[in-house]
Amino acid sequence: MAYAAISSLMYTLEQLLKPNQSFLCPCSTQQRLHSLYQNLSALQLFLDNKDIETLKVVEKRIRDVIYKAEDKVDSILRYIILADCEREEAAEFFEEELLKVEKDVDSLRKEVMVVEFNKHGSKSAELARICSSLEKSTIEENTIVGMEDDFNIILDRLTTQTDELTVIPIFGMGGIGKTTLAKKVYDDSYIHSRFDKHAWVTISEDYNQRQMLLEIASSITGSNQEMNDDQLMEIVYRGLKRRRFLIVIDDIWSTEAWDQMQRIFPNDDNRSRILLTTRLKYVADYASCPDFPPHSKSFLSPDDSWNLFTEKLFKKDQCPPLLVEIGKHIVQQCQGLPLSIVVVAGLLGKMDLTHDNWKKVEENLNSFFGTVSERCQSILSLSYNYLPQYLRACFLYIGGFPEDREINVSKLIRLWIAEQFVKARSNERLEVVAEEYLQELIDRSLILAGKQRANGRIETCKIHDLLRQLCLSEVHTENIVYYMYGDVLVSLLEVIHDQRRVIGLHKHEEKQVYCPTYINDITSITRTFISMQSLDLDSPNAICSIVSQFKLLKVLDVLSVWYDFSSVIPELVHLRYVAAHIEGGLSLDKLRNLQTIILVCFEDTVKHPLDIWRMTEIRHLDIEWPLYISNPLDTENYSIGEQPVFLNNLHRLTLQFSPFSAEIIRRTPNLKKLKMCHISDYPSIPDSLILLQELETLKIELNSIEPLIFSGDVFPPSLKKLKLSNTKIPWEVMNLLSNLPNLEVLEGKYAFAGTDWKLNEDVVFRKLKHLLIRSKDLQRWEAAGSDNFPMLEKLILNWLFELEEIPESIGDIMTLKLIQIVDCSSAVENSAKRIRKEQQSFGNYDLQVRITPLLGL
Repeated sequence: MAYAAISSLMYTLEQLLKPNQSFLCPCSTQQRLHSLYQNLSALQLFLDNKDIETLKVVEKRIRDVIYKAEDKVDSILRYIILADCEREEAAEFFEEELLKVEKDVDSLRKEVMVVEFNKHGSKSAELARICSSLEKSTIEENTIVGMEDDFNIILDRLTTQTDELTVIPIFGMGGIGKTTLAKKVYDDSYIHSRFDKHAWVTISEDYNQRQMLLEIASSITGSNQEMNDDQLMEIVYRGLKRRRFLIVIDDIWSTEAWDQMQRIFPNDDNRSRILLTTRLKYVADYASCPDFPPHSKSFLSPDDSWNLFTEKLFKKDQCPPLLVEIGKHIVQQCQGLPLSIVVVAGLLGKMDLTHDNWKKVEENLNSFFGTVSERCQSILSLSYNYLPQYLRACFLYIGGFPEDREINVSKLIRLWIAEQFVKARSNERLEVVAEEYLQELIDRSLILAGKQRANGRIETCKIHDLLRQLCLSEVHTENIVYYMYGDVLVSLLEVIHDQRRVIGLHKHEEKQVYCPTYINDITSITRTFISMQSLDLDSPNAICSIVSQFKLLKVLDVLSVWYDFSSVIPELVHLRYVAAHIEGGLSLDKLRNLQTIILVCFEDTVKHPLDIWRMTEIRHLDIEWPLYISNPLDTENYSIGEQPVFLNNLHRLTLQFSPFSAEIIRRTPNLKKLKMCHISDYPSIPDSLILLQELETLKIELNSIEPLIFSGDVFPPSLKKLKLSNTKIPWEVMNLLSNLPNLEVLEGKYAFAGTDWKLNEDVVFRKLKHLLIRSKDLQRWEAAGSDNFPMLEKLILNWLFELEEIPESIGDIMTLKLIQIVDCSSAVENSAKRIRKEQQSFGNYDLQVRITPLLGL
């Protein structure tokens, strides 16, 4: 985490270098800040450009020095902020301490810059070759249980009638069976007979051109190793020229390696083929041909997992019936990864195949799969070692989320940003960069995509248990601890000591947490404290007491702990992320670095204003009644002569029961997501919404008996997702929403009023893909088809009790994939069935109709 540590300290310096900071009186202080910042940039660049073996030597040294520097800077700043020192006295004190930090960091920079290492460490290259051969030997043996479909797909691509040289990439996570699949295809007698020349070359993590050339040359021509690289390239090229060849390039890790390799393969339009395996989707995409997209090797199904397990363990025999139930439970923990299944079979094969032995394994799965993980780590760790520096901390962080749990992407991204894992790019929001980071981890087969939102973006992600174990093994050297709450808090305090990040994974069955008497003696430098799962504690004040000792916290998420943290939060002046319960009002006046605020108030009778108008870094705000955002005009009146306040970084906002919504919206011009619930000044809302020229998602929930009144241009054209509840907009006015040029998702829950919805040919929702309608009044729906919804993919109809029928022309929409009927009348259900039947008569079997009938019918 050295890279992340540098990023965090650089962010602090960036904040101090802003012109509105009161610490920057003397020019000499600014010069020192600039000098320190430049040294940190140099260190970060050093980490970006060094190989794995070099980093192992110097990374811990860099991390330790930077952590100490950050501790010193943050401690000084906290003292100054809370003590309200005199301006000159504070500046002098800060400069003295800054000089010490600057000397330490400069000394570190000089120290690491003189370290001389080869660009490619021989040890890492050797490790890559060992791991690659281990992967093949572990799951090879030409066993393709559960891969029959994959085998046939690759077979079809190899034997297609396309004459030109074709590259067929296979990608997926380590241990998923890419090499096994490629080997089975390569050794197939039918495939073998179709090609004149055959060669198999393993690249691994560190590409070695000469080794690759020798392997191919040996297979093709039996050439002499004493030739130089140019001679070898010529020999290989000539040996393949005018011959139909099949080359397997196994375990390639970079586009650069592919660029160098492909030069030696002639394209004689004679149906030659190259089969390529990689863990990296972007490498597969780069090497693939337009007509042959990369083949994604997926996990095995439960049945295929069991078949692979029994074949490895029992060969041709059947699993004894007494062991089947326990065995399937054990294999289920492998989550469809062939490597894990084969290792499990190997471990169980070393013990007597008795019910008692397997029962002991089942009762101690955590311990057993710890051993499984150790056997697999050498293969899986390559994926981590090959990560660029900026992705390593992001990946390790995911290991702190609960096992077998889908991870909310929005929350993950907010945490990454608060931890300073996400590096700013010109003209791109940090949230966009973070999404690119996540996609890169997915493309590298380290993270799995989960649920998708209606607009196609990733809503959740998850991590395979073995890769999560890899995270757990790596964090022990990175000053991170994932802990389990136990019966006593003493163990918690022991593991927390001197840990930068503490992430709690609670056992649901544990109830008691006690607070030791010496809690005030804690001297932790913890910067992150996260409680991941709901926890029912008899003494939640113990957690609050511990948190109060973490004076330099930057991330605090204790939303799962039902306790009032309002006395603790104002003292944590370095917080960037806070999610907690509070009781009553709360002053955040000194917490100027806050980026994410998520607060739930226990009280529900007294209103409590929250002043956010000096928090220029705020990006996400989610507060529940009775908390509400204070009037920005009051802040300006308090500071007479100052310019109007605008929160330009705020991108995500929830407004509930706010009497100042219109004014707040005017002061947050760069919002991307806005949710408004039960607002009292709703008549003035439409005039302010048009100011949000970057708004993409809008949700409005009203409780008024009056309809929401708007004209055709009230919503910004940037809007992609619109969700309306109880807005009572007439259907003819609703048609004006078709003027939104980028609208992809529209959901209306009692949002539209009237018995008739008529769509003329000039009402065209050009980009709408997802439409949800819930209405008790709608009776007739006329002329809805491809002219009105040319891009519609999903139609959801809910609580339509009076609707006579769905327009038949809906079925003619070529892009429509699903009609979902939920709690509607039989007339609606029957019309949906008629549409499906009619489409099937036309040969359209892609359109699905799902019906959830009314309860009790």
